[in-house]
Amino acid sequence: MKKVSVAIAAYNEEGNLDRCLASVADWVDELVIVDGGSTDKTVEVARRYGARIIETDNPAIFHINKQKAVDACTGDWILQLDTDEVVSSDLRKEITDTISSKHSRTGYYIPRKNYLLNHWLRKGGQYPDYVIRFFRWGKGRFPCKSVHEQIEIDGDVGYLQSPLLHYSYRTLAEYWKKSDAYTSLTAQEMVKNKIPKTIISWIWYEWITPTWKFLSLYIRHKGFVDGVYGLLFAFFSALHYPIAYKKYLRMK
Repeated sequence: MKKVSVAIAAYNEEGNLDRCLASVADWVDELVIVDGGSTDKTVEVARRYGARIIETDNPAIFHINKQKAVDACTGDWILQLDTDEVVSSDLRKEITDTISSKHSRTGYYIPRKNYLLNHWLRKGGQYPDYVIRFFRWGKGRFPCKSVHEQIEIDGDVGYLQSPLLHYSYRTLAEYWKKSDAYTSLTAQEMVKNKIPKTIISWIWYEWITPTWKFLSLYIRHKGFVDGVYGLLFAFFSALHYPIAYKKYLRMK
């Protein structure tokens, strides 16, 4: 069997990391964790699972540390995970079957089940949320330019069918903590793109864009099927733009 490495970037993730590592520790060959200077028990949890830990700073574009973890892996295959993700038993089997196949591809998209307050979001554009996370060593790389980018694969890309479980927002406090980071990055992109500070831009980001986002997630992508959770997700997602624009207006 070819070796599998898991690459993770972490920062103050003691509440998530244990469950993530428990889903892979007994069947992968290597755990590589790049820690961005955690002040909680993240490193302690990682050591308990025998992970190789690389300590560094915590850049705003956290894909930089994800790439550091990928670069440090030595396995034939790399599974890149976020700390709030869990490998399901079906996905584990599909991965081990894939790497033993003579017809395996260079990289793979994996569907994600995204959870809000422990509720699986079946609609609202949240499933299947395909992400490239599994690839051959030396064939995948993060561009490290924005927060929502995909790993770029040098070769052919296939699709796995079994889901990766994504417990991104276990509480409302956790949602807004992550939202604060994402809106700050969007504000910085507005600076980079020199978005004009005019009444037209204000109307666009305060009203038009959030309204379109809400209607797209809640109506077009049938977020209403998820009940109150779908409503909350669509509403919170729409607020991303006015919050980011307000931050941008305060920047010099």
